[in-house]
Amino acid sequence: MSLYKNLFKQTAIYGLATVLPRMFGFLLVPLYTDLLPKVAYGKITEVFAYMIFFNVVLAYGMETTFFRFYNTESDKENVLETSIISIFSSTISFLIIALLYQKTLALFLGIDVEYINFTIWILVLDALVIIPFSRLRANQNSMQYAIIKIGNVIINLSLNVWFLIYLPRIAKTQPNGFLKLLYFEDFQIGYIFISNIIASLVTFIILSPIYFKIKWKFDFDLWKRMILYGSPILVAGIAFAINEQFDKILLAKLLPVKIAESEVGVYSACYKLGLFMVLYRTAYTLGIEPFFFSHSSNEDAPQTYATITKYFVILGSFILLFVIVFADIFKFMMIRDSSYWEAMKVVPLIILANFFLGIYTNLSVWYKLIDKTYIGAYISVFGAFVTLILNFLLIPTMSYYGSAIATISAYGSMMFVSYYFGNKYYPIPYDIKKIAGYLMISIVFSIISFYGFRENYYVGIPLLLVFIYFTYYNEKETLKLIIKNVKT
Repeated sequence: MSLYKNLFKQTAIYGLATVLPRMFGFLLVPLYTDLLPKVAYGKITEVFAYMIFFNVVLAYGMETTFFRFYNTESDKENVLETSIISIFSSTISFLIIALLYQKTLALFLGIDVEYINFTIWILVLDALVIIPFSRLRANQNSMQYAIIKIGNVIINLSLNVWFLIYLPRIAKTQPNGFLKLLYFEDFQIGYIFISNIIASLVTFIILSPIYFKIKWKFDFDLWKRMILYGSPILVAGIAFAINEQFDKILLAKLLPVKIAESEVGVYSACYKLGLFMVLYRTAYTLGIEPFFFSHSSNEDAPQTYATITKYFVILGSFILLFVIVFADIFKFMMIRDSSYWEAMKVVPLIILANFFLGIYTNLSVWYKLIDKTYIGAYISVFGAFVTLILNFLLIPTMSYYGSAIATISAYGSMMFVSYYFGNKYYPIPYDIKKIAGYLMISIVFSIISFYGFRENYYVGIPLLLVFIYFTYYNEKETLKLIIKNVKT
């Protein structure tokens, strides 16, 4: 049980590093939806969607690759130095090329060139800290990782509040003051990007000492093996970015110009209510990936993975039902402008889609452990294909609801496909009967609560309590054992 205790500890700290920044980011949603019109919010959402793609390309699978080789190679410093030199060289090359062709990029993407310039610098600074952050995780320096991540978001949030709320007030009350020179009217989106740049720069400065400590020796043979391992992860990452973000881009491109950005804005705002499941999934993934690799050589590894997956589904099922029951309370906290609420109908689909993605993350461990990452790429490409086809088919007639259907279809199909092939190549004794039972009960209760008795908490809360009792009744002995060992 010490194994689970260590996993719980690491996941809790990584969860803190994920939950707190996302909760701070949570505060930006009401800030943006209060101050920005739906069209402007839709535009910035589109820009950030493109950024996700470039983040994936600039990382080219090196994060997961670093974990794999850092745990399997005897010369860990060689892995570290080769990884850093690789990322540094590719990032600087990107910076030069992107700055030279920023006007062409702006024209191609349909985005103002000044926003492209800001985006380039954010992407570069974020890419340069990929390996330093990965090293912290690989060495289980989770607390340092958490502090830096949280600090980044506090800086970003503080600057957003300063630029969007206080600076305009100061400029208005002190028209002859020095700070008036920093204020530009109708530059809200620009201030959002500047806040991101400063936060990313501070993070890079904190982590930059590692660049001065390494010997800058590059192992070309090792690098070729790392690229070979990471290439399928890059393909999978691009496919994942399509699944995660391409719906916003396609909404902007496929809908009539008059309503496109506005529809992207309301969809993106309500999409954020899936935050709680995203937090759970992300925190878990950050803690579990190093654990999977470090534990893979143990005899009982398959049984351990099966147990972890079952409890991931149990807790995730509870979060799914809890958020859907109280979704209309959360909307008042997060989206105060009622004009955005028209897209609330997509919330259950988005939360469940993110849960499917979390289950897929658990099921996909097998292809990373047996070095068949290309299978993960195939599955992700399949999911991206589902996303693109359904978005193209459904957006013209169903707008953002079609995008939500495409998202849940993509992640659901990836989950089932990964389970099928995992059974073939790396059998893990999952308790399918219980896993499916908890998942189905949660989904059925969620449908009853949201679509049958929405905002009727006399129905929703009892359904939640029934689920909790059912879980406790079936898992009480194991839960008592786990809780006891976590405490000791």
